[in-house]
Amino acid sequence: MIYLAAVIFVFTLMQLVVTIANLLFKPNLRNYPLKNDLLVSVLIPARNEAKNIGVILNDLLNLQNSNIEIIVFDDQSEDDTGKIVLSMAKTDSRISLVTSKGLPAGWLGKNFACHSLSNYAKGEYLLFLDADVRIQNDIIPKTVAYAERFHLGLLSVFPKQIIITSGEKMTVPIMNYILLSLLPLSLVQWSRFGSLAAANGQFMLFNAKIYKALLPHKLMKKNKVEDIAIAHFYKQESIPIACMTGDESIKCRMYGSYREAVNGFSKNITAFFGNSYLFALIFWMITTFGFIPVIIFLPVNFLVVYIVMYLMIRLFVSRASHHHFLRDLVYLVPQQLTCGLILFQAFKNKFFYNYQWKGRNIG
Repeated sequence: MIYLAAVIFVFTLMQLVVTIANLLFKPNLRNYPLKNDLLVSVLIPARNEAKNIGVILNDLLNLQNSNIEIIVFDDQSEDDTGKIVLSMAKTDSRISLVTSKGLPAGWLGKNFACHSLSNYAKGEYLLFLDADVRIQNDIIPKTVAYAERFHLGLLSVFPKQIIITSGEKMTVPIMNYILLSLLPLSLVQWSRFGSLAAANGQFMLFNAKIYKALLPHKLMKKNKVEDIAIAHFYKQESIPIACMTGDESIKCRMYGSYREAVNGFSKNITAFFGNSYLFALIFWMITTFGFIPVIIFLPVNFLVVYIVMYLMIRLFVSRASHHHFLRDLVYLVPQQLTCGLILFQAFKNKFFYNYQWKGRNIG
């Protein structure tokens, strides 16, 4: 058992190294100059987004220095999503609406919506944006300038998460903890290894020429974690990509309740582990109960170092995510227990139930 304790200690040290790298060497959106006023097609798939769609459209219309067209795909909404878009389109010609004629067999809803939107886009860059994202300032020209400077086929940003309720505090930070303690985001851009890839479908900026040559959403039409799958595909095709965490200029409130968050994260949690439930379970066991073998089988000075490393990991993840460290620390135990619940829910959805999202089965 002493070897198990040693492995846990070394794994925690590796996590610490990764989090330090993500804090110190994370990609930053500097003010790189844009040589041309490139048109960006902002493409928003929307299904029952009446509470969000007007807000994100206003955000887009108020952006600084942005040459954009805005196309919304109303994916058979049962609320006033389409009416809101049409009303705003009457006052600003940059907005247009595409209405779904139905979901073809063999497609998942969001993937079909994104693919359909690309057929109407005229921009040199395609920005796929979720309706619940909030953006401001010059985030679009900054990301385009970064993509231009480094010749990227894809640039994805993880928005700063808006966390309000106790249920959100117990769930939302989990994904950033997993991502930022396992993957140095700078290597997504600079490493050639296809396994070192990540993306977030909330904000994905594509070079339009490359996108339309490859049609990645069509290739991943059945994949419920299409963002990460597309990132892996691009790297395998030797197309440069980058992934980074956002700041105050890009935010998102993903879920409004504990149950909604658990259900939502169960859709994609295993994607961080190569879609392996075993690796995900091992990670959860080590990060939740790993202190027990360390206490029992290693000298006390190792235990002290282990605790310090664990707290530093949490601190650096919170800093890199622009979260409140003390809040995350208070909710640390509920977060770890919830992570186990999410894995259990993901396992049930995979092998016993059809996963449902917004009224549709997605496998």
